[in-house]
Amino acid sequence: MSVGIGIAGAGTVGGALLRRLVTDRAVVTARTGLDLEVRLVAVRDADKARPHQIPSRLITTDVMDLVTDDSIDLVVEVMGGLEPAGTLVLAALQAGKPVVTANKELIAARAPQLFAAAAASGVPLLFEAAVGGGIPIIRPLTETLAGEQVSRVMGIVNGTTNFILSAMTEQGWSYGDALAEAQRLGYAEPDPSADVSGADAAAKAAILAGLAFGVWVDPARVYREGIDRLGVADLAAAKRLGYVLKLLAVAERTPSGVLARVHPAMIPADHPLAAIRGATNAIFISGHAVGDLLFAGPGAGGDPTATAVLGDVIDAARELLSGSSVAPRIAFGLGEIASFDEVPTRWCLRLEVQDSPGVLARIAAVFGDAGVSLRSVWQDGRGDRATLIVVTHLAPEGSQRRALAGLEALDVVAEVAAAIRVEGDDS
Repeated sequence: MSVGIGIAGAGTVGGALLRRLVTDRAVVTARTGLDLEVRLVAVRDADKARPHQIPSRLITTDVMDLVTDDSIDLVVEVMGGLEPAGTLVLAALQAGKPVVTANKELIAARAPQLFAAAAASGVPLLFEAAVGGGIPIIRPLTETLAGEQVSRVMGIVNGTTNFILSAMTEQGWSYGDALAEAQRLGYAEPDPSADVSGADAAAKAAILAGLAFGVWVDPARVYREGIDRLGVADLAAAKRLGYVLKLLAVAERTPSGVLARVHPAMIPADHPLAAIRGATNAIFISGHAVGDLLFAGPGAGGDPTATAVLGDVIDAARELLSGSSVAPRIAFGLGEIASFDEVPTRWCLRLEVQDSPGVLARIAAVFGDAGVSLRSVWQDGRGDRATLIVVTHLAPEGSQRRALAGLEALDVVAEVAAAIRVEGDDS
């Protein structure tokens, strides 16, 4: 018995998935016993030239045809964005059709509604490709680690920013030059704002928090900083201190609730995430019994992402034919969302200061008044000015920010050139 597949979107991922379903159809059947047949592909422009040919009989420009066409048993959404993808996914679930999606923005924004609809219809909503591209991370969190007390999930979940920071670190390129190279290679979009601002990573952090802790985190509650203010001097300072600079997505359980955040961070050069270079993604999971686990691989690209989508399609098809659940049902509950101000963080600050007696004492007093102690201070003097690099001990985020505000108001501090958090260093 064949399973009719309807695909919404024929771009990079949709095109790669279509090729796999057509060219590898016999291989998939031989390995799984499933006959997956593409019966409809919804596109915005039927006349658009594509690197992959789509038979005209399969093309529609109305995504809702995937819901109303009775020959479609299973819907795959790889068009991205909130609409019309959201309307399509909800309608398909309400019609009793399983849905596979790679749309992290949609899952992050509308998870409670969509999973409630899936549960009401008794069909799966699968989204392995929404976080980490080709890296299997959704299944490990929801299946293998379902009984584990996960304390933190920390990862590099945006290949564009990791490529840029790797190029700045290893080649000494400016931020602008590294971004231009990422765009030339196709790692960054012509408008890279979603990547470099941390918005893309924030949606993924919200999803990871929900999966790891069972609490839905609204993406608007994810603290976010991007990489667009970082310069070569910041990466050089990190290297001098034995760190590597990365854009990290962090989801953690704290005594006051669940917190998700995205921001640049220095991590020790011997930390597993420090070795993740280029456009590669990696996710580091810490659990009470299992210890630390690292999942790494291609986080984007047509073929790796299509592989994750195809795995979900196979699971959904098995469930359709067997009439029993194959993938675990996911439900996000309500829970306390922690205030970032209360979470202990460690900072590294680069200050441009007057090089005169008493300056260090005044700076130390600002930290002391804010309740922040200093772990190390490094100074490079040059005439009447000096660069100070200060690394703090753990203190509440709110205390670190009060210290930052105090430094910015200090007359002997010409500039707080950088204030970057330090992660993965428990010493």
